[in-house]
Amino acid sequence: MKRIGLLGGSFNPAHAAHRRISLYALHALGLDEVWWLVSPGNPLKEGAGDMATMAQRMASAVRVARHAPIRVTAIEAMLGTRYTADTLRRIARRFPERRFIWLMGADNLAQFDQWRDWRRIARTMPIAVIARPGYDAAAHRASAMGWLRRFVRPRDQARHWTSWSPPALVLLRFRPDPTSATRLRACLPDWTTSLETKAPRDHVTRRSIP
Repeated sequence: MKRIGLLGGSFNPAHAAHRRISLYALHALGLDEVWWLVSPGNPLKEGAGDMATMAQRMASAVRVARHAPIRVTAIEAMLGTRYTADTLRRIARRFPERRFIWLMGADNLAQFDQWRDWRRIARTMPIAVIARPGYDAAAHRASAMGWLRRFVRPRDQARHWTSWSPPALVLLRFRPDPTSATRLRACLPDWTTSLETKAPRDHVTRRSIP
């Protein structure tokens, strides 16, 4: 039974920190691979005028994930789900032969209580929270942690996550990478011009992204 980490995001664009977080999680959690779930859009960031197309963001993620056990997928768009709670539930049902753990940065934990059905996310699969520069204190003070704190598991047991019954949360720490998509877009506003023009292929569904 494969052990899969799920990392969601807009990947606008994908960058080195996404890769570093994924490779660290692979080691810390004993994963076989990480799936990058390229989101059609973030409900908490509606109206973002600098969002590249799905194909461009997929191509960016495929380039950054090259030669690593990382699969880039737009399965959320294929499933037609809008919220993470629905996406994770559908993925778990679609791939019953795999075990999944949700990967999220400390910045997302800080606002986790604003996510639709966030308690249902925690009940669907274990969660691994990865440190992000400047967000650790806010994550520990987060409203959601008032409920999640009782479900925190010891870090030295992280590789045993497949035996945990959700809700289950583990807080992982490593040398953080300050790279961010916002900074990259500011420095390289025309970053999409460097992408391959060939339509990227979804690594999970094997479909081409037009």
